[in-house]
Amino acid sequence: MKKTDWPIRWDLLLRYRLIETIALWEGRLTTNHICYSFGIGRQQASKDINTYLRELAPGNLVYDRHLKGYVPAKSFRPVVTRGQVSEYLDLLARQQNLSSTFESLNINLPESTVVQGPNRVISPETMRAVVLATRHGRQLRASYVSLSRPEAVESILEPHTLVCTGNSWHLRAWCESNREFRDFALSRFHRPPEALRQRAKHARQQDSDWNREVTMVLTPDPRLTEAQQRIIAQDYGMEHGRLEIDTRAALAPYMLSRLGITLDNQHPDPLVQQLELANPDQLGFGSKRERALKAVAGLC
Repeated sequence: MKKTDWPIRWDLLLRYRLIETIALWEGRLTTNHICYSFGIGRQQASKDINTYLRELAPGNLVYDRHLKGYVPAKSFRPVVTRGQVSEYLDLLARQQNLSSTFESLNINLPESTVVQGPNRVISPETMRAVVLATRHGRQLRASYVSLSRPEAVESILEPHTLVCTGNSWHLRAWCESNREFRDFALSRFHRPPEALRQRAKHARQQDSDWNREVTMVLTPDPRLTEAQQRIIAQDYGMEHGRLEIDTRAALAPYMLSRLGITLDNQHPDPLVQQLELANPDQLGFGSKRERALKAVAGLC
């Protein structure tokens, strides 16, 4: 894609996304939101709002003189966001991080906080080598440790995708030693890996579990009462007591882990479990089931 093919400048797109997110989830947008978040003047912020309304989303926002700000119109339709609450969460988390770094920064958002647990430690040298090899399709010489094999093992990896699963990062890569595609947690590299000059011989198109799409069917834990199951169904926007999630087979175990669902054991307390995977056999892990479980648990 040429630079001229991109319809919106990146800095403008970020401001337009903030306009939509604040208006939709807080119900009132002012120029101050843009001024404080991006360090621009009121005139430019007002221009951004007007350009958004004129060129991207006519009629999406209405100016309320009583509230002295823009509110979502009844016909509001997201055009630069997906209209999901996770986008508002991401905005709050980003602004919270900025506020903790720059104490004098006034971002003018409501009193809120985002719970952030500890993240796996990854060195910048490790990330740079991984990004270089992944982006340019090169081999990676790595020394890797795991809970099942604490001693460092050297291998040549051929990475194709860097994956973030929330509080950790892993690399989807062909492993020369094991002759298959596996997941490698970046925090488990014994030392920063080395991006080699040699081109990778195995690409994403050859990774069957990465390319295979699966549909996970989630239901409320049947051990819950009917009233409790209705609450869980409402929490996740289920239809007829089912929620279908499409994902790559290689990522399904991580998705289930974030939902508190394990492939082999059920939590003894249904109030903790809450959700159940209704179609485990259709995910097609086969002989890779145990390794998928170990990868999520950080054993391998």
